[in-house]
Amino acid sequence: MRQILLFIWEVSKIVIIAMLIVIPIRYFVFQPFFVRGQSMEPNFHNGDYLIIDEFSYHFRDPLRGEVVVFKYPNNPSQRYIKRIIGLPGETVEIKEGEINVYDEKGIPQILDESDYLPDLKNTPGNLKIRLDKNDYFVLGDNRLFSSDSRRWGTLPEENIIGRVLIRAWPFTALAKIEVPSY
Repeated sequence: MRQILLFIWEVSKIVIIAMLIVIPIRYFVFQPFFVRGQSMEPNFHNGDYLIIDEFSYHFRDPLRGEVVVFKYPNNPSQRYIKRIIGLPGETVEIKEGEINVYDEKGIPQILDESDYLPDLKNTPGNLKIRLDKNDYFVLGDNRLFSSDSRRWGTLPEENIIGRVLIRAWPFTALAKIEVPSY
């Protein structure tokens, strides 16, 4: 009987230690996310299983081109996935199919997205929006079928959960997600 109790005690210690390690990592560092819908095709597909880095934005700001998961501003219980296009303080203009990003001094940059959207012909829409100091402009990669900042406005920084770090499923598409250069 004593050996059974010792065995149970040892197993319990291992379970408790594992929980003390895994639970904080799961809730404060990395989080799983399933892609739902086609708004991020061709880069992310319905059913893709992603690992979200929740930690790095405590030490640095999000970068243009990063794919982020966030709480949808109009219904925070929903989670969305989009790509950051405009940063705080910038002005984003979509006109005649092109995206122009103006820095705080008003100097324009035509956004070249050919690295991650090689078949993109143009971005539908006609708008010009100035971002406040804590706002981001996000777009889905599937520009024709994405509900994004063109429709519902800017993304407040506090709604960002984290950046997509790894695509873990399907296993044949396993990859670390890199930030494109502009």
